[in-house]
Amino acid sequence: MELAVWKSNNQREDIKEYVAELQFHMTLQARNLIPNLNMAQDSRVKLLQDTQASVEKIISRQSL
Repeated sequence: MELAVWKSNNQREDIKEYVAELQFHMTLQARNLIPNLNMAQDSRVKLLQDTQASVEKIISRQSL
């Protein structure tokens, strides 16, 4: 009986360790997938600059 309880507790500990490692791994992955605020702002600024350049190019090629 004690052996069965020990095995059950041991399996629970293994599962707890696995879940903890999985959560840690997922946290690290999320950090790689989500850009920080500085990167997001830089990409928005670049998108704005690219859009402005494209609009100015289109306007400059139109005949008056």
